Amino acid sequence: MSGLPRLVFVHGAGGTSHAWDLQRLAFPGAVAPNLPGHADGGCGFTRVEAYGEWLRDAARAQSWPPMLLAGHSMGGAIALWYALSHPRDLAGIVLIATGGRLRVHPETLAALRTDYPAAVDRILGMSLAEHPKPRLAARLREAMLAVPQDVTVGDFEACDAFDVLDRLADLRVPALVVVGREDRVTPPKYAEYLRDHIPGARLVVIDGAGHGVHLERPREVNHAIGEFRERLGAAPANARH
Repeated sequence: MSGLPRLVFVHGAGGTSHAWDLQRLAFPGAVAPNLPGHADGGCGFTRVEAYGEWLRDAARAQSWPPMLLAGHSMGGAIALWYALSHPRDLAGIVLIATGGRLRVHPETLAALRTDYPAAVDRILGMSLAEHPKPRLAARLREAMLAVPQDVTVGDFEACDAFDVLDRLADLRVPALVVVGREDRVTPPKYAEYLRDHIPGARLVVIDGAGHGVHLERPREVNHAIGEFRERLGAAPANARH
């Protein structure tokens, strides 16, 4: 629809653009780039800021702004960095299963470096709600194992170093926060903190979903995104910042 900002989806640590297949079906024209190293055989980064700078360059080269930037987990951290650094590129942000700080347990980092398949199983075991669909769990495992180990390690190091908690009040971009009620990786208290500290932020909590909320409950997540996007499209441009 004309007048609506372009949707750009950013995947999380150890993921690829395929994490957003159900969102791209729901929103024709949406973009979901693969972050460097995740699907192209190249190198990834170890800082959220580096991924953000790469995304800024890609977005401007493709004339995506003013865009609605939606990110999951590490992708949400990238969206937060982008909104703090280049707000004029954005119509708004959607922060899905993420937080203003994303510390990673040292045992998880160690396992990623020493036994990648076991670490992937551990991460996915924490990432889905109770009684996940077996096909979804198997598909996510296959997808994460396809991402090079060193790239995923770098992603989790980037998450561990990320912290903008003391800058959230500076955000002047409309924000929607989405979280699964059963999220054990970035639990609802993370989302509540974002809502309470980002001026004007809205929060949607999805029942029956964990950290992979956009995969587990795509219809509900897509509805929340679509409604938020419609509001942005109806708002005067000077009211968005």
